[in-house]
Amino acid sequence: MAVVVTKYGGSSVATPDHIKKVAQRLVARKNSGDQVITVVSAMGDTTDELTDLADAITDSPHNRELDMLLSTGEQVTIALLAMAVQELGCPAISFTGAQVGILTDEVHSKARIVSIDAARVKEALENDHIVIIAGFQGTTAVVSEPPRPSVVIWPSAVAIAAGIDADVCEINSDVAGVYTADPNVVKDARKLDRISYEEMLELAASGAGVLCMRSVEFARNHGVTIYCRSSFSDESGTIVTNEENDMEQAIVAAVTHDSSEAKITIRGVEDRPGIAATLFDALAEENVNVDMVIQNISEEGLTDISFTVPHADLERAQSAVNSVIEEIGARTWVLDEDVAKISIIGGGMRTHPGVTAKMFRALADADINIDLISTSPIRLSCIIALDDAERAVCVLHKAFGLEVTSAT
Repeated sequence: MAVVVTKYGGSSVATPDHIKKVAQRLVARKNSGDQVITVVSAMGDTTDELTDLADAITDSPHNRELDMLLSTGEQVTIALLAMAVQELGCPAISFTGAQVGILTDEVHSKARIVSIDAARVKEALENDHIVIIAGFQGTTAVVSEPPRPSVVIWPSAVAIAAGIDADVCEINSDVAGVYTADPNVVKDARKLDRISYEEMLELAASGAGVLCMRSVEFARNHGVTIYCRSSFSDESGTIVTNEENDMEQAIVAAVTHDSSEAKITIRGVEDRPGIAATLFDALAEENVNVDMVIQNISEEGLTDISFTVPHADLERAQSAVNSVIEEIGARTWVLDEDVAKISIIGGGMRTHPGVTAKMFRALADADINIDLISTSPIRLSCIIALDDAERAVCVLHKAFGLEVTSAT
């Protein structure tokens, strides 16, 4: 008997019919002999609709209250799915994140899990229930008398799998696995049978939407095998696990693009110690996620610093920059929202020279200009114009032979 945690995203539970089909899959899995836990998202576009409601009230909703609002979407889904499973004659019970003891830090909207008390889940499994848990939420344990818990948002399926020592965590979505590029952009993108945690981390950080980076990071740290598959078919998916000696090691495994970032450039700052520290301290205090950072070569004692941030953090990033612009003595700063990040990822890049040259040549031949460049041992990223993003993905996918007809 295996203990299996499954995750179903919003598109998988978008309608009552979808929920009934998920219930059928859960019951079939239980009838095969497994103990089944499932984590679900809000139905369809519910989260977007709730966000729109908040925006209709205020331009700057408090993060705690926004978390409280958004968490209601998942609570609707878990109740309906539990009813659907029960309708099929199988015992089921639904829990919020707080009810199953998911404790987090207090950074609302970006909370990290501190601990999980799996006792209630294990008890439900022992009582032969399918356990249904609201995704993307937990509770903070504020030090006060009496305690004042609050709801936070966090991708919890992998964390729950680790907390109960599950055999596997299945992520079910509207795609059949992890591909060499976004199949909506590259029609001959190829599905990968296996990929390492490190490569998947880079893919998630670079714009691939199949898995979020925190989930992969948690899986790697706790040794949880992830299986990405489709909610709507029995087609085999992609296994995300430790890199093994017998795993195929392509030079480049995939090409990604991310149009959710903006670039900020600080112009004319003194090239001296402490400038960058002051700037990025201010961004950190605003909980801004900074991605790529580039500092130009100094000329006459002055330099420029460019960095990218998610559009979701842009308002806070601008506030942070404005708060220190005089202190760091910058001449001015500029914002460019029409940029995209293009990345190639692959464990084989560590041992194959010439990958960088090949990427730059392919982009140059397509007349695509490169603005910023960032590297890691298994990733090479460039910031380019937003209008060139999809074309760049297709160019690089072909240049590195990743199409379906290439050798696997």
